[in-house]
Amino acid sequence: MWIGLGVILLVLGAVFAFDVVTADIPGIAESTLGWILIAAGLLAIILSFAMRATGRTGGYTTTRESHVDPGTGSRVDRTDVDPR
Repeated sequence: MWIGLGVILLVLGAVFAFDVVTADIPGIAESTLGWILIAAGLLAIILSFAMRATGRTGGYTTTRESHVDPGTGSRVDRTDVDPR
């Protein structure tokens, strides 16, 4: 999810940094704003890959076990849910 945000920030930053569009923002240079957006986009992409590498993607883990009870002949199912 954060990769998309990072790409959007990179594109917006490139537009401002390389003077593709002329905008008059009082008090800040457009190229400076562009480089800040590029840095934020790169940071968002790097952090999204780092979070994925550590396995913190959210969700849960389930373990299912099924066997037949020999006394009754009925099927016994057990599901364990381990939230992250």
